[in-house]
Amino acid sequence: MSPLPAAHGMYFEEFETGQKIVTMGRTITESDIYFFAGLTGDYNPIHTDAEFSKTIPFGQRIAHGLLGTSIASGLAYRTGILEGTTIAFREIKEWRFVKPIFIGDTIHVELIVQETKAIPRLKGGSVDILVDVKKQDGETVMKGTWTLLIASKP
Repeated sequence: MSPLPAAHGMYFEEFETGQKIVTMGRTITESDIYFFAGLTGDYNPIHTDAEFSKTIPFGQRIAHGLLGTSIASGLAYRTGILEGTTIAFREIKEWRFVKPIFIGDTIHVELIVQETKAIPRLKGGSVDILVDVKKQDGETVMKGTWTLLIASKP
């Protein structure tokens, strides 16, 4: 196993239960949806067909749920807390897609540390983080818990 890159993020020992981190925002664009559709092959018309989408209950195109989850992961990384200290993204638990994300919505993520558990054989530990993805009006669009494996201080 090769060593982790130089760390700028938080080490396992620095995560504390109840700790809250809020990310910056990011606006979802039409291009985001089309690039994600191309990457995944998911061209469902609820995402890609403006006319068809007028006939669905939301009345307009919606972003792929997994696109929102992926952007949330990127926003969490951009806080810097995971840079160079993350060993692995281990698990997503109880993930719920609560509300749709529309083109033009700006999402941000609120991260709350739920639990930490040392795993000495990994030279780090497991960190459970409650993830609440919200859009510009404060409404939750998706939420759940991520489990990350984080390196200990050298």
